[in-house]
Amino acid sequence: MASSTSTANAARTRDKRVDAVTAAASDAQAFVDAHRDEGTTELFGITELCQQFGITLRALRFYEDKGLLSPRRINGARVYTRRDRARLALILRAKDIGSPLSEIKRYLDLYGDHGEGREQQLGFVIERTDTAIAQLEQKRAQIDETLAELQLINATCRRHLEERGQAEENSVSTEVSAGLRPSAKTP
Repeated sequence: MASSTSTANAARTRDKRVDAVTAAASDAQAFVDAHRDEGTTELFGITELCQQFGITLRALRFYEDKGLLSPRRINGARVYTRRDRARLALILRAKDIGSPLSEIKRYLDLYGDHGEGREQQLGFVIERTDTAIAQLEQKRAQIDETLAELQLINATCRRHLEERGQAEENSVSTEVSAGLRPSAKTP
C-alpha cells in the first residue's frame, strides 16, 4: 500500500510539473500574441540586441537598472520588443552627443505608453539642442580666438628669430670685413 501511495504522489508531482510547464509556455505564447496585436511582431533576445548595437550585456542590464529599458520575461529570459529596440537606439545616440542618462530617461518618459507625449518630446529636444548649439558656438568662438592669438605669437616669434639670425650674420660679416674676426675661409 505504501508503494502505491508514493507512486500516486510521484504521478501527481509529475502532473503538476507538466501543468506548470504547459502554463508557462501558454503564458509565453500569450505574451508574444499580445505584442503581435500591438503591431509589434518582432521580439529580440538580450544577446541579439547586444550584437546589433555593439554593446555588452552589462551595459544593457545597466540601462534596465536605470529604468531606461523594461524587457519582458518569458520563462526567465529577457525579451525585448521593437519599442525596446528603438529606445536602445535613442539611448545610444543621445549618449554619443553627450546627454546624461537622467536627461535621456526624462526624454524617454515623456513619450508615454502610446506616444501621447510626442509633442513634449519634440519641445524637449528643441530646448536641449538649442542650449547645446549655443554652448558649442561659444566654445568655437573661444577656440577661434585662442587659435588666432597663438598664430600671432608664433608669427611674432618666427619674425624675431629670423631678425636675430640676420643681425648675427650682419655682425659676423661686419667683423670679418673690418678684420676683427678671421674669415672662416682663411686657411
